[in-house]
Amino acid sequence: MTVDFSYTFKLACYSGLFIFLCTTIGSAFVFILLKHKDRIYTQLSLGFSAGIMLAASIFSLILPAIESSPYDGSYKMVPVIGGLVLGILFLIAIDKSLPHLHVLAKSPEGPKSSLSKHTLLFLAITIHNIPEGMAVGVSAATAMDFTLTSSTVILALGIGIQNIPEGAAVSMPYFADGMSRLKSFLLGSLSGAVEPIAAILVVLLADLVAPLLPWFLSFAAGAMMYVVIEELIPQSHNLGNSDKGTIAVLIGFILMMFLDVSLG
Repeated sequence: MTVDFSYTFKLACYSGLFIFLCTTIGSAFVFILLKHKDRIYTQLSLGFSAGIMLAASIFSLILPAIESSPYDGSYKMVPVIGGLVLGILFLIAIDKSLPHLHVLAKSPEGPKSSLSKHTLLFLAITIHNIPEGMAVGVSAATAMDFTLTSSTVILALGIGIQNIPEGAAVSMPYFADGMSRLKSFLLGSLSGAVEPIAAILVVLLADLVAPLLPWFLSFAAGAMMYVVIEELIPQSHNLGNSDKGTIAVLIGFILMMFLDVSLG
């Protein structure tokens, strides 16, 4: 059964708002957790998020991109590989053009800036969240019938699950640095506001997305995988707890794989 634009738009809005709400819930942990300097919890959260995003990139984006490719033989992978490369280049361009500070990092990246550490951290998490919103938006925009809606719901569920510990991983460092609980919560929550915005923008370009479906799916996958490999996995291992970080990554991957395969 074919659905109209209003349906896909609502699907993107609800899915984007859901993952934003999950970030807000995670950020609210700052009100109940004690102030401490042990950053292993942040590492585990980042590792878990990396596993979720890696599995979502493969099972919810890359595999559907391969299946929807209009070409045969060796040419079938052209739009998939092309989209991956473009997604990676897109994140590299943002990464290099905006000053930011990754969670647990000691020095900022990007152009030199006089911005505060808290602002740079906020920019880093916002950059991180762009491909998540894009992924949900692409999935919603290509849900041309009701049977395909489940893939968008599962993708949003997986991203939402990892956004809860991720939200805590954002707000807690603010609080540990002396910021008030309320301001730490607000900044952690607002870092996820870009997700519904990115999802809605992609759906508004639905007429462009439809004929270039494999390109857009793999583009979102490439952007997400860049974040995972460049930021999340290294940070989940950078304090010497590599075994725990690795286990967290694998748990996140297995959970998202289970959700996608069993519920999809």
